[in-house]
Amino acid sequence: MPIIFIHFPLKACKKPLSLLLMSVFLTALASGSNGNCYYVGNEQDAVLIDAGLSCREIERRMARLQLSMHKVRGVFVSHEHTDHIRGIEALVNRFSLPLYISEDTCQHARLKVAKAQLIYFNHHQTIAINDLSIVPFSKQHDAVDPYSFTVSCKDITVGVFTDVGVACENLIYHFKQCHAAFLEANYDEEMLDNGSYPYHLKARIKGGKGHLSNREALALFITHKHPQLSHLFLSHLSKNNNDPLLVQELFNTHASGVKIIVASRYEETLLYRIDIATTLAKPPTIQPAKPQQMKLVFE
Repeated sequence: MPIIFIHFPLKACKKPLSLLLMSVFLTALASGSNGNCYYVGNEQDAVLIDAGLSCREIERRMARLQLSMHKVRGVFVSHEHTDHIRGIEALVNRFSLPLYISEDTCQHARLKVAKAQLIYFNHHQTIAINDLSIVPFSKQHDAVDPYSFTVSCKDITVGVFTDVGVACENLIYHFKQCHAAFLEANYDEEMLDNGSYPYHLKARIKGGKGHLSNREALALFITHKHPQLSHLFLSHLSKNNNDPLLVQELFNTHASGVKIIVASRYEETLLYRIDIATTLAKPPTIQPAKPQQMKLVFE
């Protein structure tokens, strides 16, 4: 299991500082037009972003990673397309989970969920679930009211950015905050142009409300990544217009120490853990120096 330790050097002091090791766990349970489901949580609580697999398959994949549904405090819905909501009704009903969704998306998705379980959100509203803070924000996609999300636990922020037609200001702003991110790299432009898709479908994918290409995702990564971004999950790859090896090699060339993971449409990724050591309390005379380059330790 990959573990990241980020060391913040402090000026010398006579009294020892108390340190708190914070952990965030994350995995892509599925990513692509077959279904999408992303898990982000800490030791006690977790959320799912989308549930485009069957309830039973989500349970299977979580069990293989030794993740418990009893830690999941809610499911967040990005938009109403089937590959993002296929398993939601069964999942939230089986486990009596709250469903976080925009009101417009809920109306168009026609989900059979009890009103008591529905929690509507708006753009840039912060939703607190114990130590987790989830922020939905509007994005460009061909859905009625689409959103992406960041999930934060204290000083660690994870982004889930798929089904985005363009790297708009909202996406750039939130991507810059992330220590880890699920970022769409949907298609290779040459493969799409030379492929068998009809013209109207190619135009939809490449349009400003379709999907991000490998090139567009790479430009966002190179230009706007956080200095402490440690993991990038390349997500929602097209089955017909992309190649996992191609996109892995493309991003590895520019990784600069960031761990690049290609999320699969067929199986879950490994479970990744991000640890950050921060001070619980420090004497007022102690001033932290600027963070140095993170040290990556993989086990």
